[in-house]
Amino acid sequence: MAQQAYMTQTDNGSSGPEPRTSRLRRLLDRLSRGWRGDRRIWRRGMVLAVVAALLALVMLTHSHIPNAIGNLGSLIETFLPWLGLLIPVLLLLALLRRSATALIATVLPVAVWLNLFGGLLTDKTAAGGDLTVATHNVNADNPDPSRTARDVAASGADVLALEELKATEVPTYETALAGTYEYHAVVGTVGLWSKYPLSDVKAVDIRLGWKRAMRATVTAPAGQVAVYVAHLPSVRVKLEAGFTARQRDKSADALGEAIAAEPLRNVVLLGDLNGTMNDRALTAVTSQMRSTQGAVGSGFGFSWPASFPMARIDQILVKGAEPESSWTLPATASDHLPIAARVKVTTPNG
Repeated sequence: MAQQAYMTQTDNGSSGPEPRTSRLRRLLDRLSRGWRGDRRIWRRGMVLAVVAALLALVMLTHSHIPNAIGNLGSLIETFLPWLGLLIPVLLLLALLRRSATALIATVLPVAVWLNLFGGLLTDKTAAGGDLTVATHNVNADNPDPSRTARDVAASGADVLALEELKATEVPTYETALAGTYEYHAVVGTVGLWSKYPLSDVKAVDIRLGWKRAMRATVTAPAGQVAVYVAHLPSVRVKLEAGFTARQRDKSADALGEAIAAEPLRNVVLLGDLNGTMNDRALTAVTSQMRSTQGAVGSGFGFSWPASFPMARIDQILVKGAEPESSWTLPATASDHLPIAARVKVTTPNG
């Protein structure tokens, strides 16, 4: 009897299993007839339609959301791509409500999200480049700094930046990286390891009172590159204060001023900026530099937290140099993922 329930009469009188496409077509036909016979499909779901329009408006005008109250604008911009998760929820609710109005309204946030992030869904990696760079916040409480150093060195990076270096662990990193990198310099809690000579090494004042940023000239085969390493202050989300990022914002402004005054044509910034490229608080830096991930990466390249990456707060930015490819490296013992990029050093007239 159970078998007969799935049998249908064919044209020649014989019976056989009903094709799945036929069952699916009948289901869609029933749904379509239900919608056609329901004159309320345009009146239902008005609240859902309004929510969809508001979602599109938030994404479209995120840069105008004020930071006056708890840095709300920066908080939204940090996790802006994740607002897209609300879209399938709205679509499902619109279908359940049988609301044509809500379905049509959902097109708005879809269009805005694709305009903002659609380019990140394609692989823009290109062959080429003459300098591979990498950066990693190693975490001051890293339980295995030696292995972490070996893991990031295995990436093949010509230039490697490390942030959140604990003073007592610096010798461990130096020993673990000595076989791969002939040159290195450490300034405060940040360091730079290079296969090519370093010169003009100095701290960069990012208005903190202690050293968390540096600059060095890397003399690579293709030419000189000014490499900046920075670890901007952390941000916190607190119920009573919102998104606390004032110190981070001041440091970003100072870093932007230093990069703007850089005399070398090719500039690379490596580090943990504690902010995404969408965050208007980093405009002093991002307005004059390009993100390697946005230009030549594949996907969003989220780097934090390593256990479930939700935001790309670790950055590789370039000015003058041309990005060719960008990728995220495997997890280490740190709470951040290391990231890497390959860039092309441009000539003065290039």
